[in-house]
Amino acid sequence: MQKQYDYIVIGAGSAGCAVANRLSADGRHTVALLEAGSRDLNPWIHVPVGYFKTMGNPSTDWCYTTEPCAGLNGRSIPWPRGKVLGGSSSINGLLYVRGQAQDFDDWANLGNEGWQWDNVLPYFKRSEDWQGEANTLRGQGGPLAVSETRLSRPVVDAWLQAAQNSGYPANKDYNGADQEGVGLFQLTAKKGRRCSSAVAYLNPARKRANLTILTDSCVEKLLFDGVRVIGVQLGSGQLKANKEVILSAGAIGSPQLLMVSGIGATEQLNPHKIEIVKELPGVGQNLQDHLQARPVFKCAASTINTEISSWFKQGLIGLEYLLKRTGPMTMAASLGAGFVKTSLSPDRPDIQFHIQPFSADSPAEGPHKFDAFTASVLQLRPQSTGHLSLVSDRFEDHPDIHPNYLATALDQQTIVAGIKIARDISQQAPLKSLVIEEYSPGPSVCGEADADILNWVRDTATTIYHPTGTCKMGNDDMAVVDAQLKVHGIKGLRVADASIMPIITSGNTNAPAIMIGEKAAAMILQEMANV
Repeated sequence: MQKQYDYIVIGAGSAGCAVANRLSADGRHTVALLEAGSRDLNPWIHVPVGYFKTMGNPSTDWCYTTEPCAGLNGRSIPWPRGKVLGGSSSINGLLYVRGQAQDFDDWANLGNEGWQWDNVLPYFKRSEDWQGEANTLRGQGGPLAVSETRLSRPVVDAWLQAAQNSGYPANKDYNGADQEGVGLFQLTAKKGRRCSSAVAYLNPARKRANLTILTDSCVEKLLFDGVRVIGVQLGSGQLKANKEVILSAGAIGSPQLLMVSGIGATEQLNPHKIEIVKELPGVGQNLQDHLQARPVFKCAASTINTEISSWFKQGLIGLEYLLKRTGPMTMAASLGAGFVKTSLSPDRPDIQFHIQPFSADSPAEGPHKFDAFTASVLQLRPQSTGHLSLVSDRFEDHPDIHPNYLATALDQQTIVAGIKIARDISQQAPLKSLVIEEYSPGPSVCGEADADILNWVRDTATTIYHPTGTCKMGNDDMAVVDAQLKVHGIKGLRVADASIMPIITSGNTNAPAIMIGEKAAAMILQEMANV
């Protein structure tokens, strides 16, 4: 291990792997990529359905837990985040969603020049190796394999047709010209195996002499010379950066590391006797996430619930996967996708559906003993924002996470409207003939009253694993980075991950995080070329 590099990238997650690959590609710059977790050797990481084994596993998951949330009737909930090469792209549900073009135009309209849709589309395309039908909006030949779903289930097909019969258009490619409509999810997978950011960006780059990948290397603090970051403190010593440090530790890790290093709000740092290097009150604020409510419907069609109900059936499924790389083990977190408008958002979709041919009260308890499907509902652009707060000056101590779900009337009304849509679709042909009953919430728990539906959401809803926004990009008093992703008032430091999103994107956040990594690296290299 050297002690000095041109660039140090902290965090080998969705964005960090992309940054490290691109900065080291031409061989001119030495790059160290630091990952607090271990190598991605666990075989369950690479099996698409393996997220059941890796989420909640301390060897691959940071295992964060939120503080009690008033919007969830005082409940605390788990917040999985990847702690392994590939970060959360190694343990997520593999779903690939860019978001809406308006999301990025909204970022630009907040003063973030260069982040409108036309600017970011080339980086989405550059990252992709799209396995579907070629078109001008999709990328081919990039490092990240993106494929169409290879699995089908009758109940999901029936849901998609019922949604169309309810007036929602079919959409074969929600990552194309328009997100609105219903169809099948696209996956970060190829030939039945997960394509994490580590698989996509690190595996081809491992033999580069100028790239050093260090696992089990948790950064404790940033090192400064005045207001310039000059390196990092590890438990094993110090590494120095000749040019820049790029912080890609995610929406929890990045703001926490900034704060324990002396960048943040005075009221956060002073109680822990952290010397203030730069007062930035927005660090750890603007926390946004997608909250999912999970209506479940018993059905008269075969679902994963009963298809894995015995060791014999599981053995056959495992054998099919080993021999053919097909079958239920290739399944992502959801099959059917829906991006629909409620009356609260007539211009663009504000609800996303994840249609799953299985159901469970909790992953730990396993699937129900009866056939059922889940019509997960989430609001795409929640107004509610939360925050992180330090509990000590040590990075090893998880910060308190305050998600502040359902804090606004719009958020409450939108999630209720989404559940009503789910119920309506369940009563449309051909799905209606397959639905035996609504299992959850069920008419005995809540009828059509908005207050009852909302209370059920508060009692049962959980994260769908999309924390963002805690080092937001912008020029206002609460912004942490500028449009070049440079930390305000600090030299030699950028943040490149989902924490820089000023507004959460409309959908799953892995694809935008990778795009952010691609764009960050391009901006750094362009700046160096102009020196």
